[in-house]
Amino acid sequence: MSRSTLVADPVLIVVGGTDPVLRGYCMEQTAAAYPVALIDAKPPTWQQDLVVDHEVADPRDPTSVIAAGLALAERHTIAGVLTWDEYALVATAHLTARLGLPGNTVASMNASRDKAASRRHFAQHNVPSATSTRVHTLPEATAAAHRTGFPVVLKPSSHAGSIGVIRIDSPEDLTAGWEFAVSGAGEQGREGSGVLVEEYLDGPEISVECVTQHGVTTVIAVTRKDVGFAPYFEEVGHTVTAGDPLLPDVAPVAARALRALGVTDGVQHVEMRLTATGPRIVEVNARIGGDMIGELVRLAAGLDLPRIAADIACGNAPDLTPTAHTTAAITLLYPPVAGTLTARHLPAVPGPSHPWLHQVTWLRDIGDQVCLPPTALPGAARIGFLIVTADSPGDARSRLASITEQLTLAVEPHAA
Repeated sequence: MSRSTLVADPVLIVVGGTDPVLRGYCMEQTAAAYPVALIDAKPPTWQQDLVVDHEVADPRDPTSVIAAGLALAERHTIAGVLTWDEYALVATAHLTARLGLPGNTVASMNASRDKAASRRHFAQHNVPSATSTRVHTLPEATAAAHRTGFPVVLKPSSHAGSIGVIRIDSPEDLTAGWEFAVSGAGEQGREGSGVLVEEYLDGPEISVECVTQHGVTTVIAVTRKDVGFAPYFEEVGHTVTAGDPLLPDVAPVAARALRALGVTDGVQHVEMRLTATGPRIVEVNARIGGDMIGELVRLAAGLDLPRIAADIACGNAPDLTPTAHTTAAITLLYPPVAGTLTARHLPAVPGPSHPWLHQVTWLRDIGDQVCLPPTALPGAARIGFLIVTADSPGDARSRLASITEQLTLAVEPHAA
């Protein structure tokens, strides 16, 4: 099924990634710049007024996406193809190639999606990363963990959102950790298989937000992360400051990682740990970062990542001139215990009395069942999030603390 509106301008195809809460801003900013045709698993609902046409297809399946894209190409001139959905990267590259448009190759997207392949490319190109072994059984995992040395990290090869990722501190924890990682790996993307046993990279976690066109990478922001719920790796907050002093140290590492994987175009989210031996790559995501990081970059530096990604997909040179110089931060809200949400209230609201409070979004309603990490789906334990701006990271933390002190969250625990 499709809906077509007569459009004179070339159309940008967007594949998947249509979560209204966390990706709504991506669709809105893209549609403000280009006519958009959507390929997704369901017909558009909230995006109805933002798209000029659509095709229903599985965004993770290259064959299905190519068929949908060719159908759209019969009705429109296609300017480019874009996704911000991690699991649709390979299918999007297939469609881009089939339409003869510039973009990342299928091989580079497979290398980005399969974390074991990524590690091989990093090693071949001397990009600082982590020792890693792909395994398929607990005995193999045990042998790899002993070779690597504890603590180690177990993670599915081609998942996202920290699904199935766990730190193992001792041999006694391996069996339970293996069961957790394998459970997560069962639903991972088709680009990689098995579980990775990796060296634990000790140090603060960051991501580097990059823009690449024709193989030339410009690093535009650093996101400093708060990670909680150990031994899991749940990201519970992010802070972006324009002109972060880490930029000169981490930008060359991020650019080398992208070159090693063959990534040539688009916006990328490169995760690192700042270890005692320097920045080391955790993984490369060849799309805009999640958790509203694109909005943080816009608020902090005045750069619209979805518009930039759309420009590159359509073969246009994006404007990378910052128009703001401040700090933006998000805190993600979790319940105190698992159970039934019975109350949620925040007296502060965005507006004249709190001009620095940019967004308060609830993800769960009173009466909903809530849980704590780990969960089968990324972000499933979150109740909501708050976004603030400030003149400095310290001020942003203070503002988040002052707001969360006013927060009321009540949960009736599950019966024992």
